[in-house]
Amino acid sequence: MRYDWLLLDADGTLFDYDSAERKALQATFAEFEQPFGPNTVAAYRRINKQVWDAVEAGTVAEGDISVRRFSMLAEALGLSYDWAAFGAAYLRHLGEHADLMPAAEETLAELYGRVGMVVVTNGLADVQRSRFALAPITRYLHDLVVSGEEGVAKPDRRIFDTALARAGNPPRERVLMVGDSLSADMVGGRDAGVDTCWFNPAGLPRDHEVQPTHEIRDLRQLLTLVSEGRVRCAAD
Repeated sequence: MRYDWLLLDADGTLFDYDSAERKALQATFAEFEQPFGPNTVAAYRRINKQVWDAVEAGTVAEGDISVRRFSMLAEALGLSYDWAAFGAAYLRHLGEHADLMPAAEETLAELYGRVGMVVVTNGLADVQRSRFALAPITRYLHDLVVSGEEGVAKPDRRIFDTALARAGNPPRERVLMVGDSLSADMVGGRDAGVDTCWFNPAGLPRDHEVQPTHEIRDLRQLLTLVSEGRVRCAAD
């Protein structure tokens, strides 16, 4: 076995964030009696990415995310509502959804006892804690490290250092970071001195400036990767 510990991203890797996000948006727009049009989700995702990119770059604090993104969304869609109240309602609804990615539960169940697993996630503490409290995969995890509690977000290596400390500071060559974000997970894992595995179910093209150690399309490929040290994928 090549790896003793996995650091796992949450949204887009273990959680089907797109599904949870859409449900939370729909519920919030209904609660505030705002029109939910065909372009609402796309507009929100574009704005949300801009805001989280700024968080990763260190130019926006996580505590400012909610108001900022919903003030920008109101302007983009020509709507009028209380930004803070709307954002709080959205976070409440988001925390009610723990939709999982395909094969996430079965993969973690099979890995349990073979490797230690710590989730390292960017997100607001109340939301992520609520979702993991609902998720059946939590029983398989050694720990959960949330940027909103730590005061630093991926790709800052300090959050990886925290996760590794929670795991008992294993040798870094025996640790693998698994996530869907090149900028947060792959760059952060690389800078923390651990191998990286890009979860790329959509088969997106590689960024030549970021070279993960491994790439997988299906979470079940982690079973082979942990046991044999490599997997074959369409990009090989």
